[in-house]
Amino acid sequence: MSYQEHKQKAPRSVSCAVLTISDSRTELDDESGKLIRQKLSQSGHRVMFYSILKNETDSIKKKIHELLRQQELQVIITSGGTGVSHRDITVETIAPILEKKLDGFGQLFRFLSYQEIGTAAIMSRAFAGVAQRKVILCLPGSPGAANLAMDKIILPEIGHMVREATR
Repeated sequence: MSYQEHKQKAPRSVSCAVLTISDSRTELDDESGKLIRQKLSQSGHRVMFYSILKNETDSIKKKIHELLRQQELQVIITSGGTGVSHRDITVETIAPILEKKLDGFGQLFRFLSYQEIGTAAIMSRAFAGVAQRKVILCLPGSPGAANLAMDKIILPEIGHMVREATR
């Protein structure tokens, strides 16, 4: 079966959760979280859950495990905590939960970022994977990064990723 045939069988609408991981953001100034939710909704996807979590391992793990138990949820997108500062713990917290890693997501994200911001792209630890048949995508917290990931990677492939993760 060709790539196009696979894509045609993918769901056109998926159910998503959006988590912003930040010690400083509020709902009023969470530009990346708002942008991700808007782009999902405008593309016909359902945002079932949104929350801002502190950079705390226990609260992030607890929320991810809670979301993984929700049967109708298909995708979890996080924003923030993927850099190199001592407070950036998203990778260390979520990566061990993944059953399969999608290494190409982070690689492609950094390649596209390099084209926009140059060598600073090496400091991004954006990553993705699958846990309990749900796609988990972890993005940097900047609006530019969220916009890039949504437009160039996530929205073109989200249905296809869900189809493959649930087969």
